[in-house]
Amino acid sequence: MNKFHALRAGVLALVSSAMIASLAQAADPNKPEIRFGATAGPYSDQIRYGIKPQLEKEGYKVTIVEFSDYVQPNLALADGALDANAFQHEVYLKKFSADHKLALSELVKVPTAPIGLYSHKHKRLDELKDGATVSLPNDVTNQARAIILLQQLGWVTLKPGVDPVKSSERDIASNPHRIKLVPLEAAQLPRSLDDVDYAFVNGNFALAAGLKLNDALLLEKIPPYYLNLVAVRTADLNKPYVTDIANAYRSAEFARVIEQRFAGFSKPAQ
Repeated sequence: MNKFHALRAGVLALVSSAMIASLAQAADPNKPEIRFGATAGPYSDQIRYGIKPQLEKEGYKVTIVEFSDYVQPNLALADGALDANAFQHEVYLKKFSADHKLALSELVKVPTAPIGLYSHKHKRLDELKDGATVSLPNDVTNQARAIILLQQLGWVTLKPGVDPVKSSERDIASNPHRIKLVPLEAAQLPRSLDDVDYAFVNGNFALAAGLKLNDALLLEKIPPYYLNLVAVRTADLNKPYVTDIANAYRSAEFARVIEQRFAGFSKPAQ
């Protein structure tokens, strides 16, 4: 190798080293690893395919921790076992945080799969018979979503003055078809389809169970307060790694992943 080529190789090596160092230094030096919690299914997949690659380019190590319930992700976030989570909507976050005295805050809303009404026994909604069984989420906020849809169908009516967003079984005024409501943990709802006439299933658990959104007999039109979100500890809202997470969700790269892998999801206004 002549002196020119040796010099050129040395320069390239220095440039490459500088680029690698630059990438590593782009990450928040106080947070080299981001532990991201999510329910198994589309929200963990959104992180896996749309967020993790971007953050790793910035120099972070990203670990995805999957959950099968709606309780542990917030407790783990508050305790410091997680740095962020993605599984819940605004109404649930506010109530859970208040009930458990947790200092958690919304960072950014994310594309969300709607709750739907599914059946293995019926092909149409007008096949409803008196005494039919309908399973629905047992947590307060998601049960209200199902009851709102029941009211839209005309299967139940609510007591006067009740806020539908806060409604529960106790707020039902009339049930002309004598429907038996079966509250279950949200993750168990897809399994209930063999035992009930109809089941309200949260979009993430429906997809994780192999159901398709267009298989639903009814899909909700998601209002902004029911769009899922990324939550972080309130004290961390202004930290660099939190800003990097938000920027990744707002990026064109993430938007492309959503178009390719998550068709039919309701998208937040950015």
